[in-house]
Amino acid sequence: MSAPVKPVVTLDDLDKLDIRLGQILAVDDVPRSDKLVQLTVDFGDFQRTILSGMKQERDPQEIVGKQALFVVNLAPRKLSGVVSEGMVFDIGFADGVAKPALAQPEHPLPNGSRAG
Repeated sequence: MSAPVKPVVTLDDLDKLDIRLGQILAVDDVPRSDKLVQLTVDFGDFQRTILSGMKQERDPQEIVGKQALFVVNLAPRKLSGVVSEGMVFDIGFADGVAKPALAQPEHPLPNGSRAG
């Protein structure tokens, strides 16, 4: 059973999100956390540290080198002592899928390419 559709948003709301393609360069453990891993992500002109709660869902090392979609204009947030500068799109996580999947392009594109 799928989740209900969320309330309608305007194009102006959607335009506020900066969604970009990034390549995951490294995945490191976050001390004192059973869920979080620290991703180092290349967006072409800049790199970001982005935390994700995927430690128990998969072998985090299997995503090193992959491209995926990220929100890069979220306010930085400190989790378990590490600052996260964005959010990865992990499809299925919100629905409790046992092994969520990264939102990935069908073929390689330049890091930093914008969605939309």
